[in-house]
Amino acid sequence: MLDWLLQKLPPRQREKAHDYLVLTRMDRPIGALLLLWPTWWALWLAAGDFPPWKPLVIFTLGVFAMRAAGCAINDFADRKLDPQVARTAGRPIASGRVTPREALVVFGALLAFAFVLVLFTNALTIKLSFAGAALAALYPFTKRYTYMPQVVLGAAFGWSIPMAFAAVTNGVPPLGWLLFIANILWSVVYDTEYAMVDRDDDLKAGAKSTAILFGDADLPILGVLMATLLLALLFVGQRAALGWPYWLSLLAAAGLFGYQLWLIRGRARDACLAAFRHNNWLGLAVWIGIALALAVR
Repeated sequence: MLDWLLQKLPPRQREKAHDYLVLTRMDRPIGALLLLWPTWWALWLAAGDFPPWKPLVIFTLGVFAMRAAGCAINDFADRKLDPQVARTAGRPIASGRVTPREALVVFGALLAFAFVLVLFTNALTIKLSFAGAALAALYPFTKRYTYMPQVVLGAAFGWSIPMAFAAVTNGVPPLGWLLFIANILWSVVYDTEYAMVDRDDDLKAGAKSTAILFGDADLPILGVLMATLLLALLFVGQRAALGWPYWLSLLAAAGLFGYQLWLIRGRARDACLAAFRHNNWLGLAVWIGIALALAVR
């Protein structure tokens, strides 16, 4: 669909539009999906069944807008680091196809669109949205000051969880915060796998990440984080009184995590990237478990 729309534009506008799509990663939806699944987990749990259409549409559109905004500000923050990393040297700002100022304009426009969406919810959700915007803007700069930017990413990606509960129930119960913590654990897992791809280049460029922090202990630490996440999700199921479909989905998630550890056992770049992308199936499996458990309850 995007390719068809691009073909309708004059050549110069087509190239610029393509650069903006790459800047916001619209050509690679995996990041948006990793943000979408926990948002949907929260919407279904908050509603106790299929959520109302209004918050479902608002949050689904908001996921894609905020992920795109996050990518734009990330590339702005990394404009001096990206040219030093093989995987990111061809990004629009790093290669000079998009200026830093243009990236800021794109970030601001997407943030404004997401805020307009939030205005159709309630006062608590609107208040929470300011913290979400701050986390999204803060995350890209944390890799210069801490070896755990993945934790900040998890908070930024997971902030849609308390917002979703607030939009549906006008409050954030303990279940919402428990799910939020679980999402932080999951984000640290998959973004560490992602950071393992660039670990050597990041060391040379001076960037920080959990992949660098964990060092040779990365695989056992990831295993512990995966087990802790599954335990947190078990507590989610108990608190929400979910039935057998959810417990089957956790078994599937455990199997998927085991496969990821097997994939990255040699720490090869392509394998680590494949493991990162594989988390899409884990998020989907857990959402199916939640939706089915609520439907048959």
